[in-house]
Amino acid sequence: MTRTLLVAGTASHVGKSTVAAGLCRLLADRGVDVAPFKGQNMSNNARVVVRPETAASDGLEDGDADTDRWGEIGVSQFVQARAARTTPTTDCNPVLLKPRGDGESQLVLQGEAHDHVPAGTYYEEYWTRAREAAAESYRSLAADNDVIIAEGAGSIGEINLHDRDLANVETADFADAEILLLVDIERGGAFASLYGTIELVPDDLRDRIVGAVITKFRGDPSLLKSGIEEIESRTGVPILGVLPYDDPGLPEEDSVGLPGSEERGVVGDDDGVPADRRLRIAVPRLPRISNATDLEALAAVPGVSVVYLPVDERGGDGRPDGTDPLAGVDADAVVLPGTKNTVDDLLALRAAGYADALAAFNGPIVGLCGGYQLLGERITNAALEGTGADDIVEGLGLLPVETHFEGEKRLEQTAVPVDGSASALLAGADGPATGYEIHAGRTEVVGDVTRPLGDSSAARGRVLGTYLHGLFDNESVRAAFLDHVAETAGVDRSIANDADAPSDHEGAGATPYDRAARLVAENVDLAALGEPFAE
Repeated sequence: MTRTLLVAGTASHVGKSTVAAGLCRLLADRGVDVAPFKGQNMSNNARVVVRPETAASDGLEDGDADTDRWGEIGVSQFVQARAARTTPTTDCNPVLLKPRGDGESQLVLQGEAHDHVPAGTYYEEYWTRAREAAAESYRSLAADNDVIIAEGAGSIGEINLHDRDLANVETADFADAEILLLVDIERGGAFASLYGTIELVPDDLRDRIVGAVITKFRGDPSLLKSGIEEIESRTGVPILGVLPYDDPGLPEEDSVGLPGSEERGVVGDDDGVPADRRLRIAVPRLPRISNATDLEALAAVPGVSVVYLPVDERGGDGRPDGTDPLAGVDADAVVLPGTKNTVDDLLALRAAGYADALAAFNGPIVGLCGGYQLLGERITNAALEGTGADDIVEGLGLLPVETHFEGEKRLEQTAVPVDGSASALLAGADGPATGYEIHAGRTEVVGDVTRPLGDSSAARGRVLGTYLHGLFDNESVRAAFLDHVAETAGVDRSIANDADAPSDHEGAGATPYDRAARLVAENVDLAALGEPFAE
């Protein structure tokens, strides 16, 4: 029978995704057929993947838009499937909730987008269907794999949710899963959280807990010895390891890892490159930001800082009302990220003064997916997406394009041609560039533009927009863009070590998957879990 290990937590953001990815890579490297699974996820960081019945034909074809082939899942299960050296499919995350604000989320079942539903409506009208989809997808994965590494969601000890906890309680039930419980010590109160969670889980789940792991510890693990002995004595649950605080470099599952929405925050400024040799990429932190992982490849390059700026009509970050939101940032370029709700985020940008600030900005501007739509002249049929929006909403007017919203979402993995001569922002880049598209609007050109990334893009002067998520994961494109930014900003980047590629703090060949595997293997007593976890 397929063995399933549910990596659960005492809270959100305790390291479940990292540990699950590490276990997937460890088992895959030992020749075990392993796959990730998360019964229900809530995230706007999604990836386009194949449906299970088409997984055998995973090659990319330029312009392949077979809508029956593609679906979307949360980014963590995509990453974990890559760690497991298997093709990610919609079975890996059969239920995905994508928040859009005002208490609503778009429901995605087995890769297919459905209605936007409030939380109450979801549990009243959709939950049974969602559970059936999750159980069906689990059975599909289990039929083809020896081990399933399932990831829980939030806290497994939420007693108000135990009758409808799909990612934890229900998954443990229909998968007959053992449970590895994680607790984050950096938050403080780790032993109390661990003890309380074990006491609050239903009795049948408590019997399934095979061990616990303390995560994100800074210091000497021997200092925890007496606490570990006491918690083991009180609960009967063995502490199988203490993970040191480390970031293997896996993409973030959601926006929790980003700086707060009402204050300025910087990512990537801790690599030792002097300030006068750095590039600063400003990113308005949209209230409904999605697929923010698009920026991680830039932040990982030595000498590049990604500066998240508040989008707050009250001024934010101590800024007086009505002043330039880019003032004092010293931005060398601006990137507008994706958004789950383009119309409402467009209105928020205007209210915060970004329309005038971006029009006056002299550096390169790139819009990704929803950010591309924001750059256009207008959005039509906007009421389909915006909360209380008019049918036509004026865009930022930086590109002669307009977007028409439709009910059907476009999903595809794709490879687009790269023409570095079509835009100074990508001068010298070649391709193709690979990535994925996931959007509801259709964008048409209404003026003179060039197409540096094929039909998925439009560029004019210092502005470029594209629907291609993962743009900066392509080395040639990333290097060309940063070279152009450095040239226009007059910044000498020669001091940056290997500045055209993301940094690798553990040496050549060590991928984030490998680092996650090493983190788990070196700090968790896997022998206690038996075969195939034990070497």
